[in-house]
Amino acid sequence: MAGRTMRDGGTGSGAAAGAAGAGRARRRPAAAAVAKRAEVRLPPLSPYGGGLDPDGDYDGLEFTNLDLRGEEGPGARFIDCALRGCGLDETVLRRARFVDCVLSGVRGVGTDLSEASLRDVEMVDARLGGAQLHGATLERVLVKGGKIDYLNLRKSRLKDVVFEGCVLSEADFGGAELVRVEFRDCVLRRADLSGVRMKDVDLRTVAELDIARGLDRLAGAVISSAQLLRLAPAFAAQIGVRVEDALD
Repeated sequence: MAGRTMRDGGTGSGAAAGAAGAGRARRRPAAAAVAKRAEVRLPPLSPYGGGLDPDGDYDGLEFTNLDLRGEEGPGARFIDCALRGCGLDETVLRRARFVDCVLSGVRGVGTDLSEASLRDVEMVDARLGGAQLHGATLERVLVKGGKIDYLNLRKSRLKDVVFEGCVLSEADFGGAELVRVEFRDCVLRRADLSGVRMKDVDLRTVAELDIARGLDRLAGAVISSAQLLRLAPAFAAQIGVRVEDALD
């Protein structure tokens, strides 16, 4: 009986320690969820050399080096398509849908993609200025390489989106919703985060993190300790703390 009592006591002590350890583990903050990366596998495509039509249907087509400036294609639907090296200056694609598409080397100023829907899309080495995606929905989208200036994503919805190795200069995320969004090895310069709602947004590997507005909207994001140190003066200013060295 004595031996059994000692064994039971030892087991109870171990169980208590295990429970305490489990409690400590449960109290650790959860890591940010990883975005589901877009993986586009296009079928054999047919070359396309025409223009765009409102509410046009484009399925299994390849647009290569086309000058689509000023073309009007609101409400158009692109499924299993590739746009490679196309000019999109002032191209109107408002409320367009892109599903399982690749946009590679596209360029343009003032491209209108407002209220568009992009699902399972890869955008590679784009060079865009003033692209309008306000009110757009992006799901499983990869933006890799390239440079986008004055990107307007106000009141858009981004879910499972990865920005990788690109430069975003003065991007406007005002009022947008970001869920499982990753910024990998990017430059995020003068970003506007006013009114943003974030959940599982990973900023840890951003090479240059510069927030012009909305620093108080970073709840739901994860940053690195080095980024925290660089942002510390801005955080202090946000809550009204003055940082001064003591006088001798």
